[in-house]
Amino acid sequence: MSLLTTYIERFTHVQALCIGDIMLDRFLYGTVERISPEAPVPIFKLNHEKQMLGGAGNVVANMTALGCRVTFIGIVGNDENGEKISSLLRKAKAHAHLLKLENYPTIVKTRLIAGSNHLMRVDQEEQLPVFEALLPKFEKILIQAIRKVDVVVLSDYNKGLLTPVTTQMIINVCHQFNKPVIIDPKGNDYSKYIGATIVKPNLKEFSEATHQKYNPQDKNFLSTVQNNALSLFNKFKIKNLLITLSEYGMLFVPSNANEECLQIPTEAKEVYDVSGAGDTSLATLGAAIGCGVPVKEAMKLANLASGIVVGKLGTATVSAEELTTALFSKETSDTEWAQKKKIISLPQAMDIVSKLKKTGKKIGFTNGCFDCCHLGHLNSFMQAKRLCDILIVAVNSDNSVKRYKGNQRPIQDEKTRSMLLASLEFVDYVIVFEEDSPLHIVETLKPDVIAKEGSTLETWPEGKFAQSYGGKAVILSKIEGYSTSSLVQKMKG
Repeated sequence: MSLLTTYIERFTHVQALCIGDIMLDRFLYGTVERISPEAPVPIFKLNHEKQMLGGAGNVVANMTALGCRVTFIGIVGNDENGEKISSLLRKAKAHAHLLKLENYPTIVKTRLIAGSNHLMRVDQEEQLPVFEALLPKFEKILIQAIRKVDVVVLSDYNKGLLTPVTTQMIINVCHQFNKPVIIDPKGNDYSKYIGATIVKPNLKEFSEATHQKYNPQDKNFLSTVQNNALSLFNKFKIKNLLITLSEYGMLFVPSNANEECLQIPTEAKEVYDVSGAGDTSLATLGAAIGCGVPVKEAMKLANLASGIVVGKLGTATVSAEELTTALFSKETSDTEWAQKKKIISLPQAMDIVSKLKKTGKKIGFTNGCFDCCHLGHLNSFMQAKRLCDILIVAVNSDNSVKRYKGNQRPIQDEKTRSMLLASLEFVDYVIVFEEDSPLHIVETLKPDVIAKEGSTLETWPEGKFAQSYGGKAVILSKIEGYSTSSLVQKMKG
């Protein structure tokens, strides 16, 4: 298991505070098949609608999807859309301090989408009224929230919450409790971001802040950015800049002259929708910094998450499991083995199994550590495969094996074990699981057949559960004399 994977596992221990401009994203999906006879405009036939958290709310949704425990502070209108945002925050399992203002409409952005094409965006918003009278209450909420968290993330959409006064108040409280504060900025006035740990502009925003245009393909691009970033560091005491470069990846620029810049290429393979990609990278960066990941390593995870989310349509999130799967694929991308495609995450398995069941395929399942693959294992796979069309094998992660077998195991790491299993013709898909038991996988996928050797139904909760929904639980015959433990003893002499 790589160090970056270990970092992702720590996300569940992160307590984060997100503050920013929240809005409701509405997506109207439909088709366009003809032009209106009334005017030369397309007729949009509505099929269905989705509503989700937008703006800073999308940062919250991404952080909770990664496993973080998130508190949110923001402002909405005292209206139906404000209530919908409250409901969506609860659904995302975020703890929210929402200030609901009278005579102020909650911000709503409505997008019309035909197929995978955006036709139009309709914005409903008004300037946020001045709320100076509420600043003492705001500061009190800040102090109570910031002292309890590991990281503070500000999502500035320039809608009126993060003013120079409120932003400096937040940063000062963060300094008081020695908490890192990461900011996704808006506009060219960085004076309100004085003292931030990391400011994360895109290249256009950095260009506006430094009053200069940049070309990532220019041979002097890096030195030009460094020189102009220096003026921001000196003037506003910002500690680090992380500049997103769209199709050119990301660039980390530290204020510390002893540290080097780092530019990494984009991870996006297919781009369907860039909306919300900045929110995803901010959320991932915040989660990583919150659990003590060095900035440059956190940047790699944020870049990887952005590459995943732009491959989805509409405002979307990236889960810790998706991030781990993408990381594993990236780490094995230097090989040309087609078998690595057989190693999948649970969300991927859900989609695959759903489609296979619709075609009438029988899904089989078995699991184990498979530390040193031997004839006994091959015999089990062969028997299990005979019972189904598609065999899914769940393999214990390295941490899971250690808890089960002791600190001297596994002999081979999970990457090796999963690749060996994926190389077998009996095995169609492999899932690596972190828990002690694969019961949650069986509960999620509901395979038609579950098979295992050396078990009885009384001591086999996965088998019992399979029978509860009408699945078949099969105890496989065992070839005596083959076990990983005996192999280890032989090797020891």
